[in-house]
Amino acid sequence: MTPADTPATAPAAYTPEDTVRLDYTRDVADPGQFPYTRGIHASGYRGKLWTMRQFAGFGSAADTNRRYRDLLAAGGTGLSVAFDLPTLMGRDPDHPLSLGEVGKCGVSVVTLADMEALFDGIDLGAITTSMTINSPASILFAMYLVVAERQGVPWSQLSGTIQNDILKEFIAQKEYIYPPRPSMRLVVDVFRFCAAHVPRWNTISISGYHIREAGATAAQELAFTLRDGIEYVQWGVDAGLDVDTFAPRLSFFFNAHNDFFEEIAKYRAARRLWARVMRDRFGARSEKSWQLRFHTQTAGVTLTAQQPYNNVVRTTLQALAGVLGGTNSLHTNSLDEALALPTTEAATLALRTQQVIAHESGVADVVDPLGGSYYVEALTTRIEAEALAYMERIDRMGGMVAAIEQGYPQREIAESAYRDQQAVESGRRTVVGVNAHVAAQETPLPLLYIDDEVGAQQLARVAEIKAARDAARVTTALHGLQEAARGDGPLMEPILEAVRAHATVGEMCDALREVWGEYTERTEF
Repeated sequence: MTPADTPATAPAAYTPEDTVRLDYTRDVADPGQFPYTRGIHASGYRGKLWTMRQFAGFGSAADTNRRYRDLLAAGGTGLSVAFDLPTLMGRDPDHPLSLGEVGKCGVSVVTLADMEALFDGIDLGAITTSMTINSPASILFAMYLVVAERQGVPWSQLSGTIQNDILKEFIAQKEYIYPPRPSMRLVVDVFRFCAAHVPRWNTISISGYHIREAGATAAQELAFTLRDGIEYVQWGVDAGLDVDTFAPRLSFFFNAHNDFFEEIAKYRAARRLWARVMRDRFGARSEKSWQLRFHTQTAGVTLTAQQPYNNVVRTTLQALAGVLGGTNSLHTNSLDEALALPTTEAATLALRTQQVIAHESGVADVVDPLGGSYYVEALTTRIEAEALAYMERIDRMGGMVAAIEQGYPQREIAESAYRDQQAVESGRRTVVGVNAHVAAQETPLPLLYIDDEVGAQQLARVAEIKAARDAARVTTALHGLQEAARGDGPLMEPILEAVRAHATVGEMCDALREVWGEYTERTEF
């Protein structure tokens, strides 16, 4: 429930009185019609199902490539790349901070050769790819573009998403490198580059997922995510880009949490809010700019190490909420992810969960089947109002970058997380298998183990590449990247040159660190 409406205080039933202020044409409308409360496509899933995009990445690029082939053979329709912590932080395997982390929680990608191995035998023109990377997003995206070049796939044919959402890193996930303002410059430069060269690519996935995982409520997730989106659009417009040239390629990424109806209402409110913001605040003329497209992932934070098979039930309900809310693509978490990276068997079962919902439940036969429900419509309006109040408060602070610099969203999320943990520990919120219905004895699961040898192999592989590459070309390319960073011109072009020269992720990130410095977060209590 929302903070203002706990199960003890919420009405036991909803009636027409709860929706009396709703105007159907203005606030709800038919599917495919502004403000898209009921979905951006008139036919919903009747014409095309959501993309079943399973997130995977571990060990070496070759290891992950094998998992990708398994997922595609099992009927997956999109790939999603999980990078290891050193890659996310822009560090090479030989950096002291990378010790023990290489390939552990995602795939290690250091040079162009790793990206080529990651997609070996996979036609980039025939799939969609999502890459969960933020601070070094431009660099990893450039590697993907060069792999496509080498496959002979035109950039205009590529389809997928780069997360590239640096604001949520400062707010929630904390995998930042540079201060907020130069970081935003990198994001906007991807908007510019893709509008000109990669028109089918989603240039950013504005993520509420990690905000929710950090402890935000549904209303906070919605508010902070959409306000991040407003910030990105404003920075793009301020950089001289026409809103309708880049806004249609913005996408969003939401969490599917446990409160079934609240999640459905959240997605419906998100579409309505975004449509009005883009049309009325930014004056966008294209309907594509008004239409919020989003990916959903089931809630990792709800998975439990205790009685892990219960996670299959949680994931199924969360996935169903995402579908009933009209998600455009979906990832279902595996039952063992509270303990380790998923095994092949667990990842396949997670994919099968989506396929059963799609083909056996009948929920894809009707667009927005819960539209018109007194409860769902009232809850949609209530969450929208709560999110708007947060968004207006951030506007008064001067925008999301200014709010982050003041620590505002970070404090709000920390307080919500604390209240939720108190509810679990006191028993006011039940978690089956954790604080209720506890098993006397647990049966251990078979887990995926990533051998430390992966780190040694990556060190050797990087050394070989450095010995074979043209060192002078690398030096020149890195110097060119630094010169671009010191000025105010394009950044993607010098990044592409450094990638083609086989510069490492760490070398490129270090070149920018020398110019922009590293961000240190203010402490919040």
